[in-house]
Amino acid sequence: MDIRATARYLPISAQKMRLVCDQVRGMDADQALVVLRYMPQKGARFLAKLIESAVNNAENNFELNRKDLYISYLVADEGPRLKRMKAGARGRYKPRVKRLAHITVVLSERHEELI
Repeated sequence: MDIRATARYLPISAQKMRLVCDQVRGMDADQALVVLRYMPQKGARFLAKLIESAVNNAENNFELNRKDLYISYLVADEGPRLKRMKAGARGRYKPRVKRLAHITVVLSERHEELI
């Protein structure tokens, strides 16, 4: 069974978010949370919160064991860009682009094979 969780419109660029996602892709959910706790990046906090939410949904809604869950799919996509302006010297206009990101995580249950 796959558990899917998404976080949308996060105030971070998708490129920065992908660097964090690459570190934890394929890990067990609990192991990924420990790694994210000690990462200094801003995106690590967003991702940890999302993974914790997905794990809690799996335990509460589907009665799955927390220890059997792993990250099977993790992607950071671009969101809309907010176009803002800042006044420049001599009355000029300096554009600022504030990028947003969408994150999707899918947790799957790891099945132990009997020998």
